[in-house]
Amino acid sequence: MTQIPTVTKAGSLDRPIANSYSSGRLGDGMPWLILGGSAVVSAVVFVLLQVGGVTEEFNISGAVLLTLVIYGVSLYIASRLVEGSRRAVDRLVTTLVVTAFVIALLPLISVAFTVVTNGSARFDIQFLTYSMRNVVGEGGGALHAVIGTVLMTGAATLISVPIGLLASIYLVEYGRGRLAQAITFFVDVMTGIPSIVAGLFAYAVFALIFGPGVKLGIAGAVALSVLMIPVVVRSSEEMLRLVPNELREAAFALGVPRWLTILKVVIPTSIAGITTGVMLAIARVIGETAPLLVAAGFTNNMNYDLFDGRMQSLPVFVYSSYVSQGIEAQASLDRAWAGALTLIIIVMLLNLIARLIARIFAPKLGR
Repeated sequence: MTQIPTVTKAGSLDRPIANSYSSGRLGDGMPWLILGGSAVVSAVVFVLLQVGGVTEEFNISGAVLLTLVIYGVSLYIASRLVEGSRRAVDRLVTTLVVTAFVIALLPLISVAFTVVTNGSARFDIQFLTYSMRNVVGEGGGALHAVIGTVLMTGAATLISVPIGLLASIYLVEYGRGRLAQAITFFVDVMTGIPSIVAGLFAYAVFALIFGPGVKLGIAGAVALSVLMIPVVVRSSEEMLRLVPNELREAAFALGVPRWLTILKVVIPTSIAGITTGVMLAIARVIGETAPLLVAAGFTNNMNYDLFDGRMQSLPVFVYSSYVSQGIEAQASLDRAWAGALTLIIIVMLLNLIARLIARIFAPKLGR
């Protein structure tokens, strides 16, 4: 079997060489090897900085960023020496794009690392099964705050999702003229209102009914629903607009009325996107502190009734633990970090549940 000769830059014939580096190409494993070496060098640098007293703790974000810088420079040099300038520039641009993506994730990485590191020490069974009633120093837990967060967020979801979904259906399927334009305008305005305004609105409404100074869990749920409704409307509206008109026209051609077409065709087709939008709205409000502090107040006791007395939430629990540290300051700080970790875990579980629901109820395209 004969081998096809290759042409060199000088135009002379040369025999093909099996070695990838000699033929002007980096091996498939070389970029990963350079990345691993860059990570090791970066970790050593930041460990030495920590040992030398320059930094108090290991900076995970700085280590990741330094790793990418070392990797980009090293890969460019290696590619230029072996593959030439054109391929080296291509690899450099690819590395810059990946670096920009990682930089966008650095705040999330830093927050997650910090919360897990500081909150894991106090995140235990006692923290999840005890309240703060009659607790002065160490001990106690955040069960009352977890229950309050779940109840108020759940009530806000029950209020917001039907209103937001029906409003988006009206805008997409029925809305024409100035009324639809006015609804869109006010929804956009509501999207940007400060959260404290929503809390003051809910407090004012319930103060007119029950008198001044009232603090109720349902008031906090109403405040959260004011923040959720515009998010649900806008996200659901975009998902409904993505449904092809051919599906609607096919249903109309079969004599199916509009309301049944919406119920059986449009909503099932867009249910995955609608669920994602609802979860984004829940994640938007579950960490709100100001409206709940104004409308629902705070308490150290358990409260399962949204319509009776003050109700604690995890964001307010974290805030009060940090502000009112009491006798044992470190114990309060540990509870605050553990509360933040609990809140992140709840949001993560809600997202996983939303993905599961979206996968189950998504339309089946196969035969």
